Amino acid sequence: MANVMDSEVVQVVESSFVVPSEPTPSEGLWLSPLDLILANRGHTPTVYLYSSSSNAVAAADGFFDVARLKEAMAKTLVAFYPLAGRLGVNNDGRAEITCTGEGALFVVAHADLTVGDIEDDFRPSPELRRLFVPRIEPASVVLAIQVTFLKSGGVVLGTALHHAAIDASSAFHFFQTWSALCKHGDRATVELPCHDRTLLRARSPPTVHPDALSRFHPKLTFSDPSGPLAFQVFAISKDQVTSLKRLCGGTSTFCAIGALVWQCALVARRLPPDSEARLTFPANVRRRVRPSLPIRYFGNALVRLGATAAVRDIASEVLASVAGRIKDAVDRVDDELVRSAVDYYEMTEMDSRPVKGTLAETDLQIISWLGMPMYDADFGWGKPAVMSRAESVRGGFVYLMSDGPTDGGGGVRVLMCMEAANMKELERLLYAKL
Repeated sequence: MANVMDSEVVQVVESSFVVPSEPTPSEGLWLSPLDLILANRGHTPTVYLYSSSSNAVAAADGFFDVARLKEAMAKTLVAFYPLAGRLGVNNDGRAEITCTGEGALFVVAHADLTVGDIEDDFRPSPELRRLFVPRIEPASVVLAIQVTFLKSGGVVLGTALHHAAIDASSAFHFFQTWSALCKHGDRATVELPCHDRTLLRARSPPTVHPDALSRFHPKLTFSDPSGPLAFQVFAISKDQVTSLKRLCGGTSTFCAIGALVWQCALVARRLPPDSEARLTFPANVRRRVRPSLPIRYFGNALVRLGATAAVRDIASEVLASVAGRIKDAVDRVDDELVRSAVDYYEMTEMDSRPVKGTLAETDLQIISWLGMPMYDADFGWGKPAVMSRAESVRGGFVYLMSDGPTDGGGGVRVLMCMEAANMKELERLLYAKL
């Protein structure tokens, strides 16, 4: 795919804004501290690949009919109206979503590529994002979509959602709803989002529990990479996942794979044994606060947790012990930790500059989309063959994703960005333990 993606093979044929089909609230939507801390992450780019047998079939079946997609999106934006707004600031200078109803950016394009040209190497890269994810203009747009029609049938759906607006759970809720309305029309079952972000407002006065900073990790430190970075996707089969979880004492898929990747990365990097290694990961706290947030809370409800230890300990322990360290961090999340994190961020000046650079080699951040309805975006023409982030350029970041629809998958894809000099050794170590 690299060769065919080097040239300008995608042509935009239409660009417009889809507005809600009915009047929506016109107001400034207050953002919680858990939203503001992610504002500098910008838009999260994702891509969905859909197959069609031929252009003739596509035309006959109205494959990815643009008018139908737009009509369904207009209906969806009535309930999800913040996504039709713009990023702005209130009178106090605090970032907010200004619910103007100006609409989501909707781009239509054609590519001189086939499904076969891209499906075997459909992994995050700057080229994948450049070709299939729309350029955000203006930058205040919250949601942007690009539908790219491929030769001989097939579509790439590229999306960009600003992280200040929502996390992955809320994003997939939106795509589930949009696709259901497109497929089933008025017969679709719609679960309404909850827009009350004051549920995660800081306490008065803000109070950080003394133990909280040892359990959550509020900041990541970035620096320029010391050398070239590489990106690799490691496929772990369903049977391998089952065996790995058994080896780790029956723990969760996240803890088992997290332990495997953390240990192998530290060994591959040949770090000083006495240096401190840190693994961080964002945790969904919707069910950890009291009372629980609505399951369809629409926003960011993530707190970054972490586990730390000497490099020699993580490198030498059995995987079950490493997985246990991660599980301990997960299990210690409670209402006080979440409230302390919210209060900490409320008292901390937010850095609005875009995040650039790479993590230190002693650090690793794992973002898990396991268990999320990544493949539920069936607009009426079948589920996507592949769904993925479109780009990942920060060294030390790892993404865990299902390898396909839940009714036919069960394996996991590990998307890894790290220094190129160590990637081959990481691959060797990882598969040697499976």
